[in-house]
Parts: sequence; structure tokens; C-alpha cells
Amino acid sequence: MNAKKAVNFIMFSLTGVCALLTVGILFFILGYMAWRGAASLSWSFFTQLPAPVGEPGGGMANAIVGSGKVLLLATVIGIPIGFLGGVYLNEYAGMTMSFVIRYATDLLNGVPSIVIGIVVWALVVQPMGHYSAMAGGIALGIMMIPISVRSTEEFLHAVPLSLREAAVALGASKWKAIATVVIPAAMRGIITGTMLDFARVAGETAPLLFTALGNSFWSSGYNQPTATLPAMIYTYAISAYDDWHRQAWAAGFVLLALVLTINVIARLVVSRGIHMPRGAA
Repeated sequence: MNAKKAVNFIMFSLTGVCALLTVGILFFILGYMAWRGAASLSWSFFTQLPAPVGEPGGGMANAIVGSGKVLLLATVIGIPIGFLGGVYLNEYAGMTMSFVIRYATDLLNGVPSIVIGIVVWALVVQPMGHYSAMAGGIALGIMMIPISVRSTEEFLHAVPLSLREAAVALGASKWKAIATVVIPAAMRGIITGTMLDFARVAGETAPLLFTALGNSFWSSGYNQPTATLPAMIYTYAISAYDDWHRQAWAAGFVLLALVLTINVIARLVVSRGIHMPRGAA
């Protein structure tokens, strides 16, 4: 008994220490970013364009807007494809097709982001003849697909079989049972997976360097090179100018704050529940 208690105490202590280290690393990163980045923030950072080298001030308003445009396009491309693919994978695919889709999805999820950037550069940027926000959105959208597929499949799979049987017993066809019963039951988890998907691609830099490239000015529409926060952080961080380094820390803090804010808002929405109108059933 003494040996069992000793082993239990040791394992409990190790797991506790590892948990504290995990939380501590997270809070260290958040605190360090807040300390270095918040001090460099100003109103001009959100409202002005980047200043030329040697001139004080300036901001990254164009990069903030550009990141929003690219991420919006990536969400429009990646989430619907991944969601419908997850529905097909869990509800319709047979054993062989399920294996093939899961294997291909896992392979796509493991492809380095820089490789996806090169492929989109060859297939989109080169034929168009120029970099663009559209190409950046396509690259990030491709990265969002595998996570969306697997998260949708997992949460749909967690819906009890009794709900499906009850819907079919009431006369609903398979597709109507899926659309009005199964998907609403799994919606909270699907939204959570979408949040994780969005957070993953929000800070990607390599694909944007090959697709959206960057722009020191405002870019209208989706057919022009566009500045984004990750690319601006990279460019400013490797420069030799202290003022650009401060701007990079500020941009990193803003990017982190945006991702955290989106996660918190989505969590609040999910915690309140999602109710389907009765007429939909």
C-alpha cells in the first residue's frame, strides 16, 4: 500500500507540474506580448498607413483591413467545403470511401503551409500575373478545409443514434433528419471547431508571402496585392530599424488580441445555445 501511495503521489505531482507548466507558458507568452506590444500601440497604429523608413509614427491600418479581407475569403472558401465534407464523411460515406477521405484529409492537414503557398502561387498567382488578396484567401481556405472536415465529422458522430431514429420514425427523410436534427444537435461543437480552424490560419505567414505578398498602401477589392498583419510582422521584425521592431510587437499583440476576442465571443454565443425554429423540424 505504501508503494502504491508513493507512485500515486509521484504521478499526481508530475501531472500537476506539467499542467502548471502548460498554463504558465501560455500566460508568459500572453504577458510578454502585452508588455512589448501594448506599449507600442497608439491610435495612429489603427488609422494610419505605414510610415517611410526614418519617419516616426505611422501604423498598420491597411494590414488590419487586409487580414480581415483575406480571412473572410478563406472562411467563405474553407468552412462550407469542410462542413459539407464532414457531413458526407459521417453520414453517407461507406467504409472504403471513409478511409480514403480521412487519410487524404490527414495528409492535407500535415502539408506544410509554405508548400500550400507555393502551389497556390503556381496555380493562381502565375496565371493571374500578379499577387492578390484572392490568392491569399484561397491558400488559407485550403488550410481550413481538413480541420473543418474532421471536427464536423467528430461532432456529428457524437450525436446519439436515437435522435436519428426518432426523426426517421416521425417520417423525416434521411437528409431532412440530418439537416433539422443531427446538425443542430452538433452545432455547438461544429462552431467550436470552426473557431479553432480560424485561430490556426489567422497567424499564418508563409502562404501569404507567396500569394498576397504585401502593400504599403490601401488595396481595393481582392485583385491587388494586400498587406496582412502576419506578413507585416515578419517584414518589420527582420528589419534593422528599432521603430519597425516596435511596430512588429504592436502588430503581434493586436493579432493575438483579435484571435482571443473572436474565441471569447464565439464561446459566449455557444454557451447561450443555438435554438432552431420549430417550423424547421
